[in-house]
Amino acid sequence: MTLLVEGTVVRGGFVLDANLMVGAQTVAVTGDNGSGKTTLLRVVAGLERLQSGRMSLGETVFDEPSVRTFVPPRTRSASMIFQDALLLPFLNAIDNVAFPLRRAGVPADVARDAASAALDRLGAGPLGPRDPSTLSGGEARRVALARALVRTPAVVLLDEPFTALDRRSRAEFRSLLADALHSLTVPALVVTHDDADVEALCRGEIRVIRTGDGRSTAADSAA
Repeated sequence: MTLLVEGTVVRGGFVLDANLMVGAQTVAVTGDNGSGKTTLLRVVAGLERLQSGRMSLGETVFDEPSVRTFVPPRTRSASMIFQDALLLPFLNAIDNVAFPLRRAGVPADVARDAASAALDRLGAGPLGPRDPSTLSGGEARRVALARALVRTPAVVLLDEPFTALDRRSRAEFRSLLADALHSLTVPALVVTHDDADVEALCRGEIRVIRTGDGRSTAADSAA
């Protein structure tokens, strides 16, 4: 399945021009701070709308302003992992992982079984009963990853997922994430500033560059 983004995003005085195509592989999104890397991920997730152009995944068009097509985030099957794990503080780890399934109407027992299996695949099964406040940064990341993958996503989006981790936890989570992404056959975009992340996770690169007129451009620069 191929992710295609060809269009323009406008946020106040900020303009991002995107022209990229990503197949079933993990691709790095790199560039200076404030150039629009996270904005690009938000467009794919449906948290930002295109001003013009087209965004599609396979045969499904998610955003095409000229024909007033816009698919809301909840029905895009896009899993996004932010810089912060963003676990729900009032749910324990297993219920955090089960949450996307419960929102989709999956019965509680079925959702919890799937959540338990997702945690087990990441070596995090024992974390299930624990509250988010008791988890280390690396443990919280495992739970967030399990939550992102508990429903097989159509696209995976990661916004600097290693930022809050120490060196040891970062290396461990990088290996864990590489294995998880390798097992999927979907497009994945990883915003990062770290060459080690690119080397460990990614087969291609999208560079987001500020142009002379203050706009940003995002395009495939390696395959």
